[in-house]
Amino acid sequence: MCSAAAEPSQRLFFALWPDAAVRDAIERFSRRRIRKQAKRVLAGNLHITLAFAGPVTATVRACLEAGADDISAKPFSLRLDTVGYWPRPRILWIGSGETPSAAWNLLRSLRAVFVACDLPADMRPWQAHVTLARKAGRALEVRKIAPLDWSIRDFCLVESVTEESGARYRILRRWPLVG
Repeated sequence: MCSAAAEPSQRLFFALWPDAAVRDAIERFSRRRIRKQAKRVLAGNLHITLAFAGPVTATVRACLEAGADDISAKPFSLRLDTVGYWPRPRILWIGSGETPSAAWNLLRSLRAVFVACDLPADMRPWQAHVTLARKAGRALEVRKIAPLDWSIRDFCLVESVTEESGARYRILRRWPLVG
């Protein structure tokens, strides 16, 4: 008996992607603060995840893109001013002490797109953060740092590809924030 081949899928997520200047500033901070106690995230993978879809088919990807096409959200600024550690996933991060309402509106819109595409909307608490390192063996206490201002003008659909060296992220599409 022959079984039908599974439809190919891609691991996708929506994200805020830093421009070169912001990415370089985050990378410099990461190099200075994180030594060998953790596995640093590659500079090219630095981002803020908005909504994680996971493995999806081409049909679901098309639905996600169509839904993102309909999102009307305003640009906003994000101040990365806090560094911290989450012990359970062993993650070191840099994030924002205050998330602007425009970021929350974008997140709500993306959650609605997930529901429209028959994907579960992630309802866990969300904090705007960039993961700096994984498998961190030593905790940092959450504390304020010299701020890094990030002007957010778009959001992206990103594919996560697992390679021998680890995950690599590839931007598939960008949507401008206007308003």
